[in-house]
Amino acid sequence: MSKSLIYFPRLQGAEKNMWKEYAQLAEEYKPVNLGLGFPDFSPPKFITDALSEVLKSNNPYLHQYAKPNGHVRLVNVLAKLYSKLLLREIDPDTEILATLGASEALFCAVSGLVDQGDEVIIIEPYFDVYVPLIKMAGGTPRFIALKPKPSTNNLSSSADWSFDVKELESLFNEKTKVIIVNTPNNPLGKVFDRSELTLIADLCKKWDVVCITDEVYEWMVFKPKEHIRMAGLPGMWERTVTVGSAGKTFCMTGWKVGWVYGPTRLLRSLQIVHQSAVFSGSTIEQEAVAVAFERELSLLGQNGSYFKKLEEGLRSKRDFMVKILLDTKMKPVIPDGGIFVIADWSQLESLVDLNSESDHNKDFRFTKWMVKNIGLQGIPPTVFYNENNKKIIENYVRFCFIKEEANLVKAQEALNRLKIL
Repeated sequence: MSKSLIYFPRLQGAEKNMWKEYAQLAEEYKPVNLGLGFPDFSPPKFITDALSEVLKSNNPYLHQYAKPNGHVRLVNVLAKLYSKLLLREIDPDTEILATLGASEALFCAVSGLVDQGDEVIIIEPYFDVYVPLIKMAGGTPRFIALKPKPSTNNLSSSADWSFDVKELESLFNEKTKVIIVNTPNNPLGKVFDRSELTLIADLCKKWDVVCITDEVYEWMVFKPKEHIRMAGLPGMWERTVTVGSAGKTFCMTGWKVGWVYGPTRLLRSLQIVHQSAVFSGSTIEQEAVAVAFERELSLLGQNGSYFKKLEEGLRSKRDFMVKILLDTKMKPVIPDGGIFVIADWSQLESLVDLNSESDHNKDFRFTKWMVKNIGLQGIPPTVFYNENNKKIIENYVRFCFIKEEANLVKAQEALNRLKIL
């Protein structure tokens, strides 16, 4: 066998890609696509105007390499923003790192902090890139699942999903190096509350564990819920690195501008990984993102703030999505944050020919059946759980609701086809 065809053990499993398979399904059947997690509309005009101004700029340095830790204007405004939010002074040179999207931020965080033999605790459901990143770094993932409380009606909330405290405590040991916390959570939309985060923080301090917090949906939290930043809890700044995303924040995932912030002693390792892998990101895009954040920093908490309008607009889309799911006898889990809603479809199982698909997990068969028979695409959420816990989520489907109203109406029309089966 050719050496080029042999995967290193640390890469085994990473070659499997559900996203590629479902993109191909969408290309072939042309469904209403509520599967992939990105908007189908343009970002706010103030940020595209900022990019246009950068492109017309006579400043030659805006078209050259940015500093390895990030374009000066961007890291400066991010430092000001998070200094204000965390009530501590953040150094833009040593405590902020701009990356090629949140995905690279996660890569740098895991590669820079996890070594051979280290254990990393992951709370399920989890963004599916976490596991291959951990394995490629030589670490071992350990899992704890969020599970729903028993429900007697068709309405439940993402807050009803929680982890078992004793089980979480049992996962921490001398080999534990990192725990990854995603809040608001993808795909559940759970916003971890202060008591849950404090419990995790206390375990991190007890066992000298670093917390990687994936907070890419930090501005997408529905009132009265509040986004609590792990780095702001007592004693957690020194052991937390936090990932953010301009792509998620400003509805422009294709720009691939992200960042990570944290203490100098941890960020230094991430900066070395970043500098060795990509050196720096796009200067012109980072400049435009900086302009956008400067605007938002001046309007923080005010009615004219884009962040405020974003939350209000997403709340309306969420509520519409919940309504149409209830109308088709699904049981949605109302998210407290993020851009996704999961729904239990088990009441429809008798109407669906699951045997028409050959996948092992029922959610894969159901979502493929939907694409081919009613013209709607969702995502099978078992991809966000490890093999031992997939049964928890097998009767659910994930939909993305950060879409144009017209396309949400088309999704409603597609779901209405279930009523006449």
